[in-house]
Amino acid sequence: MSILEEHVDVGVPIDKAWESLHRVENYPRFVEGVRDARTEAGGRAHLDVEAGGQAREFEARVSDRSGERAMEWRTTGAAELTGSFSLQPIDKNHTRVQARLEYDPDSIRETFGGPKGFAQANAVERLVRSDLEQFKEYVEQGR
Repeated sequence: MSILEEHVDVGVPIDKAWESLHRVENYPRFVEGVRDARTEAGGRAHLDVEAGGQAREFEARVSDRSGERAMEWRTTGAAELTGSFSLQPIDKNHTRVQARLEYDPDSIRETFGGPKGFAQANAVERLVRSDLEQFKEYVEQGR
């Protein structure tokens, strides 16, 4: 398994960042490749994703630790991905959003195509960094 951790500081209070992160239906606005997303019963989310020129559907189990401001998720089925988001207040108007992604490089390549090895790690890192920057823009503009 490969592990990637990235963070971004956003200019909103922690409650606003937490609320925005939990609106799964808005993920297409800031997560690259997500065309549609919705919350389903039983702590699950459904995502329609386009990546590597292919459309895919994913189910993920989502669990919250609201008191800790942490959300964990794990895909079910192909392309096993596990991740989490945790939020820490910087001050009353700024929040750090920490993303952690655990993935099997071979599984990612089989599912989405793309490069191998170091090039793949760089591509995943760029994608996560871009998604965090898009989230920052999304939440700070109050959409």
